[in-house]
Amino acid sequence: MFTLTAGSILMLASSALGAAQSYLHADEPIGSVRDVYSGTLYPDIQTNTFRNIDRLFPTRIVAAGKTASPLPAAAEPLENFSFQSRGKSYDLYDFLSLNRVSGILVLKDGEVAFEKYLLGNSERTRWMSMSVVKSVTATLVGAAIADGHIESLEDPLTRYLPDFRGSAYDGVTVRDLLLMASGVAWNETYTDPASDRRAMLEAQIAQKPGGILELMASLDRAAQPGTRWNYSTGETQVVGALVAAATGKPVADYLSEKVWQPYGMEADATWWLDSPNGLEIGGSGLSATLRDYARFGQFMLGGGKVKGKAVLPPGWVEEATRDHPLEGKAEPYGYMWWPLDRGSYAAIGIFGQFIFVDPQRQVVVAMWSSQPKPVGKDTVDEYEFFNALSATLK
Repeated sequence: MFTLTAGSILMLASSALGAAQSYLHADEPIGSVRDVYSGTLYPDIQTNTFRNIDRLFPTRIVAAGKTASPLPAAAEPLENFSFQSRGKSYDLYDFLSLNRVSGILVLKDGEVAFEKYLLGNSERTRWMSMSVVKSVTATLVGAAIADGHIESLEDPLTRYLPDFRGSAYDGVTVRDLLLMASGVAWNETYTDPASDRRAMLEAQIAQKPGGILELMASLDRAAQPGTRWNYSTGETQVVGALVAAATGKPVADYLSEKVWQPYGMEADATWWLDSPNGLEIGGSGLSATLRDYARFGQFMLGGGKVKGKAVLPPGWVEEATRDHPLEGKAEPYGYMWWPLDRGSYAAIGIFGQFIFVDPQRQVVVAMWSSQPKPVGKDTVDEYEFFNALSATLK
């Protein structure tokens, strides 16, 4: 029985109700969460749903501070540019239209080179992170290590979550979890009703305290820990539980304390819970403004520092955003960040959500989209777009 959400940690209730009463999109019709993950929503309803996800499940507020950090306008804004993708030529306007981009903000040297809201969104809109929040959750492990709440990446998970003793997670280290290399069996297929990912969604819909963690503890082992990469949203729920158990705080509160308030995010965010007053959904369900997603990318670009003070251990950002060999093979995955070309990296979510960071060129791109299916539909390649955009900025 997982007692994390009710017993070992005092989970103080936060409600998005007050914010919803004045939220500009609060009265829009929305779809169901099952239809979201099945990719069976009409375009207008899908867009409405992505900016109203705090109406689908209980949430906890990630509180912003009183003063937002400035995002000054760049002296040389981004202009239209052309690039090649899969043998075809596109420009900025093609990309925004064909990929159903709903918001994009480009920072160059910390200044706004381009900011555009589409599909009825504005700077006050909050938008669903999808799996972008996996990278946020994993980054909080770094903060917990820097604070002394977690001693080492080599610690066994069961040191902090003893309810996993005797499960397939027994013997898995914190590092294994961050690399999604636990060796625990998992099927991530969103559109398959029989997949583990859909079983996790149904556990979330049931809103039973600790229900998702019980699902994770019931899984079989498919490989030895640390030997095989397998993408798993469920794994991020375990990472969120690890952060909560180690810090003794709700994950949303810890994010607020370490980044959201001190870095100067301009608006409260909300984060889905597995049950009323329960545990945050570590792999999805953050809802924040575009500017604040961009600020999180800028926080990473700056080495995980707030006003010169390190929030993360030395070298964490570089380690978290590079490939890690597993049995001699370098997987294109870090600590829940996706390494890309030239030292760039990204947090990525289905339906076209991104935080792209290019340290070499000092560029950050936060992008929302409302693409028709979770994955697999023909869109213009985002990585080629980001690289061309980044190269355009001088």
